[in-house]
Amino acid sequence: MIGRLTGVLAEKRLPNQALVDVAGVGYEVELPMSSFAKLPSEGEKVQLTIHHVVREDASLLYGFCSSKEREAFRLLIRVSGIGPKSAVLILSGLSAEELYRVIQTEDLTSLMKVPGVGKKTAERLIIELRDKIKALAPIDITEDLIAASEGSLLSDGDAIIEDAIEALVSLGYSQAEAKKRVNKVAKGGLSLEAIIPLALKL
Repeated sequence: MIGRLTGVLAEKRLPNQALVDVAGVGYEVELPMSSFAKLPSEGEKVQLTIHHVVREDASLLYGFCSSKEREAFRLLIRVSGIGPKSAVLILSGLSAEELYRVIQTEDLTSLMKVPGVGKKTAERLIIELRDKIKALAPIDITEDLIAASEGSLLSDGDAIIEDAIEALVSLGYSQAEAKKRVNKVAKGGLSLEAIIPLALKL
């Protein structure tokens, strides 16, 4: 089983996939937006903590920039009805710290803001995780996201905004909601990788 990848970031594929070149072998890795936003530029060295899923028809890699995010992912997929794709989507809308907080405080409203999470799913998440979520120490990525995007002025802002909206739509948001969120944060020359997770955090 693959537990970590260290190599060169060959490609960033929106909305949340990376191709990592390890000694000439390219590994396709799916990440939550919280980790995707922290990826270095293409061509630079990258290290990802991996959760490896082996099925009869596929071998899938889910990557994370921190062990805490992977732990959050592993807690989520133990919840009945939550698979890896749903777990990635939840962690794209909530950081590991925010997941910790909403479970601890039984905040149904915040959970239900994540695409694909209805009231019954939110209730099930709280019931099944409230005694396990203590394993997650609070973390905060907001300052890192803003710092990483500083000084990254865009020459084609309209195209970046369109790409960000398209990425949110692919994650389950309606076109109108995606446009509303992106327009609120797409100011000051933020990079695409910073806009998407900040929009998700609204």
